[in-house]
Amino acid sequence: MSMGTEMEMNGEQDQKGKGLNSNQLKVIAIAAMTIDHVIAVVFPNYPTQWWILLCHIIGRLTAPIMWFFIAEGYYYTHDRIKYASRLFLFAFISHFAYNFAFGIPFIPFKTSVFNQTSVIWSLAWGLVALMIVNSAGLKEGIKTISLIGICLLTFCSDWSCIAVMAIVFIGTNRGNFKRQMEWMMFWAAIYAFVYILFINRIYGVIQLFVALTIPLLKNYNGERGKWRGMKWFFYLYYPLHLFICGVIRILLHGNIGVMIGG
Repeated sequence: MSMGTEMEMNGEQDQKGKGLNSNQLKVIAIAAMTIDHVIAVVFPNYPTQWWILLCHIIGRLTAPIMWFFIAEGYYYTHDRIKYASRLFLFAFISHFAYNFAFGIPFIPFKTSVFNQTSVIWSLAWGLVALMIVNSAGLKEGIKTISLIGICLLTFCSDWSCIAVMAIVFIGTNRGNFKRQMEWMMFWAAIYAFVYILFINRIYGVIQLFVALTIPLLKNYNGERGKWRGMKWFFYLYYPLHLFICGVIRILLHGNIGVMIGG
């Protein structure tokens, strides 16, 4: 994601040069995401062997890092409209890659109301929501109605509207790491509760392991890292790894859906 140049440290962050920079955190997110997705297509429909559960627990590291850096990117990008436009284009491309990876119809709602498109859709709208909430020219009622509308638009995506709300509350509590993480866990708990009720109990509980991301983000040092190409690497890697997952799915299982709730 777009991080801008060097980040400021909040009160909970280490001094510059120590801890983890944004590139390193995003590498962790990419690795965790890849493990999670490959296991999902090789061993479909959420089996409960301990080592498979462990792989999906590792995968919970990815989303909070994405949310955190969308909120950071809001403050550091030179052009928020351009940033949002880039994310929406990325969401469009990723929709087809994500649905191909897991055997979900490209046209939404043929199989379910859950997991109908990738998390990038929610990330893009999360940025827009943060722009709206922080707008001095909008009345509170308009902000509330807009936020409800965005939640409805993103309900069908991976991590649903929870990703939007997490981005908004991480962004609006910037500078107070404890509050950021409290709100992140609040929204993750709601997602876990819905997952338990409507999708899968065991995997609903697994969603709460996003808490493992907290010590990683606490060690964020406010710096981007030396390599300037990380955001473009992610834009390429995300749909490419999903395409490869889709090929693995078809080779192993045929053209069937492999995700509960998809």
